[in-house]
Amino acid sequence: MTLKELEPQLLSLTPTAKAQAIQILAQSLAHTSQGLEKTPGVVGGNARILGTRISVWGLVESRRLGATDTQLLEDYPHLSASELKNAWAYAEAFSDEIEAAIKLNDLD
Repeated sequence: MTLKELEPQLLSLTPTAKAQAIQILAQSLAHTSQGLEKTPGVVGGNARILGTRISVWGLVESRRLGATDTQLLEDYPHLSASELKNAWAYAEAFSDEIEAAIKLNDLD
């Protein structure tokens, strides 16, 4: 969908919904500048650590399976503590997105 196609829908939103849309976009931009990115075709287009194939949903799933931050940093030696912190913040801000990615990638 292009911005031109999206514009009428955005303009038809209530003031409250417009404020929420702005907040979502601002959070998305902030997380991109904090070392996270989404690229179509890379890890399914899911949020990941900038320049890697380490997905946020994969980190969340590892944590749920009992991995500690220390273990994750040992398992991913190129991952910094601040990148991991940003991943947790993203996962909290976009929990529905992360849950959907986990369900989509569930191998059971």
